[in-house]
Amino acid sequence: MKKVYKNITDVLRLNRFIVLAVVVLCLLTSGLSMGLLYHYQEKLLNAAFAIGADGTIVPLELVGQEKKREVEALAHIDLFHRLFYGIDDSNYHDHLDKALWLGDASVDAIYRQKKSDGVYNRLLQFSLRQQVVQVDIELDLDKEPYRFRARTIFEVHRGAVMDRYQLVTSGELIVVERNFPNNPHGLLITDFFEDSLRQLEPENN
Repeated sequence: MKKVYKNITDVLRLNRFIVLAVVVLCLLTSGLSMGLLYHYQEKLLNAAFAIGADGTIVPLELVGQEKKREVEALAHIDLFHRLFYGIDDSNYHDHLDKALWLGDASVDAIYRQKKSDGVYNRLLQFSLRQQVVQVDIELDLDKEPYRFRARTIFEVHRGAVMDRYQLVTSGELIVVERNFPNNPHGLLITDFFEDSLRQLEPENN
């Protein structure tokens, strides 16, 4: 009996179909695996876990990036104003050094102007003490650089005499590399300006 052989073209076509099917299946499997990996990675990045008092694992939702940025921006502006304006004859060098790390050349220009005007010499000469009482901040996080406006209430103590002032400042915030402990928030104050300064009436007790 004569043996019938398959057409070589049909064999090659079948082999090519099998190879293509295997390749497509591998690609689909790899894509599905990557998709699942990305999904679970995002899920893990947006959640944290803590150990409860009874030893159970308690999931904690992380604060959104926008909320986190707002908190850090407010903290950065508040810290700067308390360092730059909350000074006395014993700490002004240290406070100003720290404050200058939080702003750019616009902050340095105001510092140099105050120094040229003898502000810090009078601080030493009369043993003045500036104490920041309150910093109210308006912040716009819609786009970078972030605009802000701050109203700072501070007291100037000269022995038993105390005067109270309101300073309004404005500027912008840009994102920079974090530098602990000099700039822990990774933000920098730019275009800083002292808009107005006025003395407040004494508070009635």
